[in-house]
Amino acid sequence: MDGSTLDRLYAVIASRRGADPATSYTARLLGEGTPAIAQKVGEEAVETVIAALVGDRVVDESADLLYHLLVLWVDRGIAATAVWQALERRSGTSGLAEKAARSKTTP
Repeated sequence: MDGSTLDRLYAVIASRRGADPATSYTARLLGEGTPAIAQKVGEEAVETVIAALVGDRVVDESADLLYHLLVLWVDRGIAATAVWQALERRSGTSGLAEKAARSKTTP
């Protein structure tokens, strides 16, 4: 998987931690904390779903969703490479089999 664009965006987002929230939307989001960021990810996910059902703006809404998801990763201290590695581990595995394996380990 080529995550180079997402990797660059992740680095920019990470560099905005501690920046002036008055001049950086990313800094403002990071300053609001995990609950606000998670809520924004949820809003963007819903907007992406609606765009898919309506048939327009799916690309733009997807970009917004990915951006906010990366902000969440930075906030939670999750390296983008950790997500890429998780995707790589799952590559070639049936989604149904992977989900069934997860449900067996979840109480």
